Amino acid sequence: MFRRVVRQSKFRHVFGQPVKNDQCYDDIRVSRVTWDSAFCAVNPKFVAIIIEASGGGAFLVLPLSKTGRIDKSYPTVCGHTGPVLDIDWCPHNDQVIASGSEDCNIMVWQIPENGLITALEEPVVVLKGHSKRVGIISWHPTARNVLLSAGCDNQVIVWDVSTGEAMITLEDMHPDVIFSACWNRNGSLICTACKDKTIRVIDPRKETIVAEKEKAHEGARPMRAIFLSDGNVFTTGFSRMSERQLALWNPESMDEPISVHEMDTSNGVLLPFYDPDTNVVYLCGKGDSSIRYFEITDEAPFVHYLSTYTTKEPQRGMGYMSKRGLDVNKCEIARFYKLQERKCEPIIMTVPRKSDLFQDDLYPDTAGPDPALEAEDWFEGKNGDPILVSLKNGYVPGKNRDLKVVKKNILDNKAKNTEKTGPATKTASPTASIKGDVKLDEILNEIKSLKELVSSQEKRIIQLEEQMSKIAI
Repeated sequence: MFRRVVRQSKFRHVFGQPVKNDQCYDDIRVSRVTWDSAFCAVNPKFVAIIIEASGGGAFLVLPLSKTGRIDKSYPTVCGHTGPVLDIDWCPHNDQVIASGSEDCNIMVWQIPENGLITALEEPVVVLKGHSKRVGIISWHPTARNVLLSAGCDNQVIVWDVSTGEAMITLEDMHPDVIFSACWNRNGSLICTACKDKTIRVIDPRKETIVAEKEKAHEGARPMRAIFLSDGNVFTTGFSRMSERQLALWNPESMDEPISVHEMDTSNGVLLPFYDPDTNVVYLCGKGDSSIRYFEITDEAPFVHYLSTYTTKEPQRGMGYMSKRGLDVNKCEIARFYKLQERKCEPIIMTVPRKSDLFQDDLYPDTAGPDPALEAEDWFEGKNGDPILVSLKNGYVPGKNRDLKVVKKNILDNKAKNTEKTGPATKTASPTASIKGDVKLDEILNEIKSLKELVSSQEKRIIQLEEQMSKIAI
């Protein structure tokens, strides 16, 4: 007679659990800058945390195994002249991280395989193009070396990191500050949330707005918008009465949302973290002490509340581990790195199962670290879905190749043009000499950087020898 009241879902009993104290990262001065980003980025090798730094901006990069108290003298990544606002690990190389800062620059860094030994001040490349602070950084999900940035100059720029060039600049689409920017599953579209309360779906290569919705959330506080794997858009924001809302939209008809949920009247911005494999969205409010999670399905009401993980300590930021870094033997479906006042606490989300065998319904093939496309292919108009890997025997990382930046030389271009227009005999020798000079400069720069590296290592050896002698005494 009675139909089932409770909706069946394998994620209904997901529960969160903090790790033990000795597995946390202690004594970290988390950044106090007023910007609504996550302040933390995680991959299967490292956790990066934006910290308070005098005289510029810095962030810590710690190997996941370096738990416990972090010494104040631990080396940082400290090349920015203003506070760092956002960081993002490259999905195709676990040792490459990009950072955006108040100094209007984006820097891309190569982290040594075993972590930092000395402070890292020299980035692989500096990307200059924004006229105001850069608050959003996001790597392309499937194309190698493609990076998106959005600044308080209301511009979105798409970079080719391998050449250091701004390939696409979206200037006149946003009349106000951009709160969030997100790629879709194959990186063909981006979705932005702006201070003018409008959600925009943009084709960056055609530089056109595909869909937009004005007053997606009517409240004045910041919104967030992310793409789901089926192409729909999930947003968080505030109602006119300052209640926190979440909504689901279909970009093909954005007049009305598919679903809207009112939540509570707290004023912290809700940061959404999405797992495309399980279709679960985790919402972490800045200043909250809880993580709410929802499952998104094809049946009404489409966004289904699952549960809430609650602690006593409020969160200043949150890092979200990719599927490749999870422990599949313990049915771990998500791991968060919660930033508190002076601490980073990992939180493990688990589906309770009695069997120790691999649960293939919880772990479908997930996006691996291999890019589907090179940067040139994507800029020429090609698309590629993520290359999937199986997690059955636990993910084994391959060897990461170093990020190489080849700056296109303006002198070379000019020389080629003169070659075409002028007589061949006259222009051949200047071109050769210019190329030779450029090559010589590159060699000299490399020698200089190697000398600096050797001298810094010598200082480090002397310090360690002094410490050894003190211990021996």
